[in-house]
Amino acid sequence: MASSLVFAALPGIANAQSPGKVVRVGWIVASSAAATAPLLEALRKGLADLGYVEGRNLVIEARYGDDVPDRVPALLQELLRIPVDLIVTQGTATVAVVKGARSVPVVYVFSADPVEAGIAASLARPGGNATGITLMSVELNGKRFELLHDILPALRRATIIANPDHRGEHLERQDSETTARRLGITTQYLPAHNDAEVAASLPSIVVARSEAIFLFPDPVTIRNRQRIVDFGMSRRIPVIGGWSIFAQSGALFSYGPRLTESYRRAAYYADRILKGTKPAELAVERPTVFELVVNLRTANALGITLPQSLLLRADEVIQ
Repeated sequence: MASSLVFAALPGIANAQSPGKVVRVGWIVASSAAATAPLLEALRKGLADLGYVEGRNLVIEARYGDDVPDRVPALLQELLRIPVDLIVTQGTATVAVVKGARSVPVVYVFSADPVEAGIAASLARPGGNATGITLMSVELNGKRFELLHDILPALRRATIIANPDHRGEHLERQDSETTARRLGITTQYLPAHNDAEVAASLPSIVVARSEAIFLFPDPVTIRNRQRIVDFGMSRRIPVIGGWSIFAQSGALFSYGPRLTESYRRAAYYADRILKGTKPAELAVERPTVFELVVNLRTANALGITLPQSLLLRADEVIQ
């Protein structure tokens, strides 16, 4: 699927004061237009905050892999042939886009660790032709265990489902297991590289008599979130996730970056680069805005009483 969306921006790359300059920005993702619409809208709002005027001096060329990541390289070549002045990408498409777009600067919002993934020399000085935001906040995994312990202090066994291929996942696992041990919780780790491994791993959760399921945010767990939540609900096991999409799908709660804020922030990077700053000079940022989303409907279905203090601090309570 391909589409061309017209938005406003501050004029040009080389001549920021030239009102007639039209900047072309590519938006390329491995998933669908529907799935990423809120993210693109957040980017648009970020551009609006910087004074961009729709239909006057910016064209966004959008390309979607429709959940077939292997389509990304061909879609990237489409953008390069237009050509575009800048590419914004995210998620699964990020590594392929950064490595394939050598002649065009790239801004990314990436759930994994860009240094571990080989697309940044360091967060402070990424080098190369790409920079942006990493959503990986390792220390939040332990915080999620602490939040669940506040809700269920008697909990003693939990399962972690995560994709080992997600760069930086081992750091998330280490933080989770360290916190769990401190709280007296034994963890079962179930690596899942794909959908089939997720399905195959679920029966072992019952065998281990696990009392909670923790999902690290990565493409595999996001894609299978409803399957896992439905499994947990059928066995009265609460599921905990890192992004709000998990709570919206029935997890007991989620705690992590507010994704829309990160995509608004991507507009800052685009603006700086379009005005002449080299991506190598812009440090990769980590999220600064986090949200706690609590699903009260799920809690009631599982017979879990949520502390009033937790409900008061929640950014969103799903009734």
